[in-house]
Amino acid sequence: MSAQSRILIVDDDPDIRKVLRLLLKENYIVAEAADGTAAISYMKENPDTDLVILDVMMPGLDGIETCAKLREFSTAPVLFLTAKSAERDRVSAYESGGDDFLSKPFSQAELLAKVSSLLRRYKEYRGKPATVLSIDNLEVDFASRTVKSNGKSVVLTDTEYAILEYLLQNRGKIVTAAELYEAVWGAKFLAGSNNTVMVHVLNVRRKIEENPSSPKILRTVWGRGYQID
Repeated sequence: MSAQSRILIVDDDPDIRKVLRLLLKENYIVAEAADGTAAISYMKENPDTDLVILDVMMPGLDGIETCAKLREFSTAPVLFLTAKSAERDRVSAYESGGDDFLSKPFSQAELLAKVSSLLRRYKEYRGKPATVLSIDNLEVDFASRTVKSNGKSVVLTDTEYAILEYLLQNRGKIVTAAELYEAVWGAKFLAGSNNTVMVHVLNVRRKIEENPSSPKILRTVWGRGYQID
């Protein structure tokens, strides 16, 4: 990954920020913020930031609240870094717009692999050739990575957009959760990965469907996977 990639580390623990900076500074341009409010201000002033590494447990705005506010104006991928590993915490992280999750303590190899994967996907999708695809009331512009529903802009996270684009690329085919996870996250599908896919697909559906409980575009084929006709 190019050294031009910019990463913002958000953690109230200065020792954690120092460790992350040391691990990342050789390959990336690294900035730091000690809390959610500072992170939001930084991202507004530096919209070219490519990735946010965000702690969950912070005073003031916690990571979940911070991510939700970031999603109001930024699509940069968010990697949650936290000591909390309960399934409900992962779901909350994803529902707020997070892209991936790394529990403390973590290995250097695991951190760098997740960072590289998120950055690679983010940059690849930003460089897609110009193509506009319309389905029902949905319009997707692959060049600008913009999505509209009934003519109104839909804000998707990087991961949500990647899911939508992959399903569109495989339009008419039933895509299994494993195929979707390995294509979008770039990692091996494990037992807990199914819930990760499910939460993100639900988020996409809520944003693009007129009636998410009775979807016309992104369907779940029970026991098999997901499909866009």
